[in-house]
Amino acid sequence: MLVVFKSAAAADVIMFGEVAKKLIAAMGKDPADAKGIVTVEQLPEAAARLRVLIEEEKARAAAQAVAEDDEAAREAGHTGMAAPVNLAQRAWPLLEMLDYSIKEEVPVVWGV
Repeated sequence: MLVVFKSAAAADVIMFGEVAKKLIAAMGKDPADAKGIVTVEQLPEAAARLRVLIEEEKARAAAQAVAEDDEAAREAGHTGMAAPVNLAQRAWPLLEMLDYSIKEEVPVVWGV
């Protein structure tokens, strides 16, 4: 399942369902709803919540990198371009959309 986030202030952001649901929940919305909206009034809080998620994910990834042996990561192919994309990286396009929407004072919707 794909989720398409839309705003008049930015290009559409398309995500796989599971990632989108995590980000929708992080913004304080119900991930079980097939359709949703972040109103203009809710945009600053939603953006702040995504920033917190991104910082937490960065800290978690850094702690995991320290815990993993660099040699083992290289052998498993988890470095450079082969490194898995984490949730913080996937959240950036949506956060950028929220920021543009705040400036333009337009809502962000999905599932419509």
